[in-house]
Amino acid sequence: MKEIRDRYEIFLKVCETGSFSKAAEALNYTQSGISQMMAGFEEELGVQLFARAKKGVTLTDNGRMLMPYIQEMTNQKDKLRQAAFNINHKIEGKLRIGSFSSVTAMWMPEVIHYFNRNYPQVEVQIFDGNYDEIRDWIIHGQVDCGFLSSIVADNLKFYPLCEDPLCAVMQKNHPLAEKKSVRLEELLEYPFIIETPGCDNDILHLLERCGKEPKTSYSFRDDTLIMAFVKNGLGVTISQKLVMKAFANDVESRPLEPGRSRIIGLAFVKTMNSVVTKILLEYLKGMM
Repeated sequence: MKEIRDRYEIFLKVCETGSFSKAAEALNYTQSGISQMMAGFEEELGVQLFARAKKGVTLTDNGRMLMPYIQEMTNQKDKLRQAAFNINHKIEGKLRIGSFSSVTAMWMPEVIHYFNRNYPQVEVQIFDGNYDEIRDWIIHGQVDCGFLSSIVADNLKFYPLCEDPLCAVMQKNHPLAEKKSVRLEELLEYPFIIETPGCDNDILHLLERCGKEPKTSYSFRDDTLIMAFVKNGLGVTISQKLVMKAFANDVESRPLEPGRSRIIGLAFVKTMNSVVTKILLEYLKGMM
């Protein structure tokens, strides 16, 4: 049976996809049905929300002004549903998780399989972002919980899950690859590829505390791009053991000397009342 969606949810899906047809496909509606509902929504509000074009739709200025209010109403409806489920001791509803790429790749497939097997009425949604984005989503209720490093979890309830060592990363035939461990000062003698601010605050914090300024050659948001440039000898970088599991065949990595780590955990707002999020946390603790 097709799930009945309200106009707020449909509005947000159209914003996400930039297209009535793509939103219709994602929600199992017809394009004409989506278009009619959005036209009715605009008529009800007395505001044009979307600018229509052949290639899709974009938000008008008025639409952008109203979007935070519509998002908040959707969040409140989800919270109401979840509260009702909790009262009835039902394990169902949505579980919205903010996650960064290495955790998504290494942990989330197992999490989704676990919920599919044991709690099929729970819909797990993953929101991909960097530390700053995930923290903001948690604070504003756009996700129920999110994976973060302890260094950015201020003012949130944080449950540490694992210690993930930082490591020096270089091309296969790089001179530093001959060493068993690498001092940060040695690594910074070479052109450095850095992650975009907000993507890895642990590494940026480490570099800020070091007395030596890196000779930054490139800055990327995506681990795959960073490792591609390292593989081709365009610089060195610092990454984490969890990330390196996906790139072990492409580049060399060595422990930092002295050792440095990030603490990965699951973060919530101060109160965690959802049964589903508690189940997630207990499952993750058992995984580690």
